[in-house]
Amino acid sequence: MEVEKVANILKLLGDKTRLTMMGLLVESECCVCEFVEIFQMSQPAISQHLRKLKDSGLVKEKKRSQWVIYSLNTESEYYELVKDLINHIPNQKEKLDELNEKGLRISCE
Repeated sequence: MEVEKVANILKLLGDKTRLTMMGLLVESECCVCEFVEIFQMSQPAISQHLRKLKDSGLVKEKKRSQWVIYSLNTESEYYELVKDLINHIPNQKEKLDELNEKGLRISCE
């Protein structure tokens, strides 16, 4: 890994929203609609964050009907770095548990 590329990844994950998204994706794949609910942000704002993560190769997407589901890209050369960073932030599982309790987990299906 080149220092400049690692610096760009760290800069990308220096954003609280994107770092939290990665923490959530360690727990489970997520739909855009779930991120909208968790972050209380507009769908276009969430999509911008996800586009940056996808363009960097950190996440991958798959389409289900009109919905887009995101997951960690375990084949990324930065996967181990990302996993290590996420080990140093609070676990994000409770946010997914709250969504589940509200009946909003994968509400797009």
